[in-house]
Amino acid sequence: MGGGADRLLIVGGAGFIGKNLALSSIKKGYDVSVISLHSPASNEKIMGVQYFTVDICNSQKINQVMSNNKFDYVVNLSGYVNHASYLNGGKEVVDAHFNGVVNLINFIDWGSLKNFIQIGSSDEYGNRVAPQGEYMREDPISPYSFSKVSIGYFLQMLHRTENFPSVILRLFLVYGPGQASNRFMPQIINGCSNNDKFDTSYGDQIRDFCHIDDIVKGIFCALMSNNSYGEIINLASGSPIKIKYVIDLIQKLIGKGLPQYGAVPYRLDENMELYADVSKAKKLLSWESSIGLEDGLKDMIAQY
Repeated sequence: MGGGADRLLIVGGAGFIGKNLALSSIKKGYDVSVISLHSPASNEKIMGVQYFTVDICNSQKINQVMSNNKFDYVVNLSGYVNHASYLNGGKEVVDAHFNGVVNLINFIDWGSLKNFIQIGSSDEYGNRVAPQGEYMREDPISPYSFSKVSIGYFLQMLHRTENFPSVILRLFLVYGPGQASNRFMPQIINGCSNNDKFDTSYGDQIRDFCHIDDIVKGIFCALMSNNSYGEIINLASGSPIKIKYVIDLIQKLIGKGLPQYGAVPYRLDENMELYADVSKAKKLLSWESSIGLEDGLKDMIAQY
């Protein structure tokens, strides 16, 4: 790998957040490598990025990559959102989100490592009362959220006992241009753009949306922070917004669309209020989101 530039490894770097982080990292002058489960199509690859197609659960393969490369920084975005129960696919979820990350940590060269950023999830709070803060006891309600909580505790233990440099960032709902078409906002934008009837709940759920550009800036703030090792930090807008407001705003900005409110029931035990207390990010990272929802949605709609 190249000479003076800081070496950054993005695990799960072919996904929505990973691609945006990689692009920004190249612009900032980092020597960027990406590990992903599937090789991105040639037109999806970013010039200057070194790609490795590896399953981090495969000890032999991940060891081969790590033994030949040293990294100053690692951002772990690996995994996938999956709310399966343990007996219906949850074991594989635990393998991917806990055992795979332990594998990764085992084979990283700790001597060259300056910071390891683990990306967590608002799902770790389960049904805790909003606004959800890092001081709350977690309430995992699936193997996915359990694995996220567990790997965060594992990294905190490594920091306390081995001085392993790590920060856990809990993301809420991230959106922006280039997001997969099966995600919430792209689905609504598509439905409205086509002037389709589309089924939705009554939309009384309150959620926290943060634009991808703000999230990428927050990740860099955590990477460069020297007072956040071992900390869990929410990365979100901190603004409580009803789902119905988002749908109505998209409909207004596009000028068409036929949402069928109430056609979809709420999920069983769905947390109706999920938005972040972001005071810790402001204090430790000097970071807060700056892109308002309407501007962020206009940014997304412009690509359709």
